[in-house]
Amino acid sequence: MPAKPTKIETILKLLRRPSGASIAQLQKTVGWQPHSLRAALTGLRKKGHAIERGRGAKGVTHYCIAG
Repeated sequence: MPAKPTKIETILKLLRRPSGASIAQLQKTVGWQPHSLRAALTGLRKKGHAIERGRGAKGVTHYCIAG
């Protein structure tokens, strides 16, 4: 039986999508509060992940892994 992915692995998978993910999408997927997600993004940056922040057409902030 394969191991269930961790929430951090799930977040990374969403951030690797071409469109990235918004805080609301990440919140819905992993069930964390916005401040916890922002802290997790900071932790991923400190571990060497190049996470970029940008605004979508509707002004919603999206995060994605650069590259």
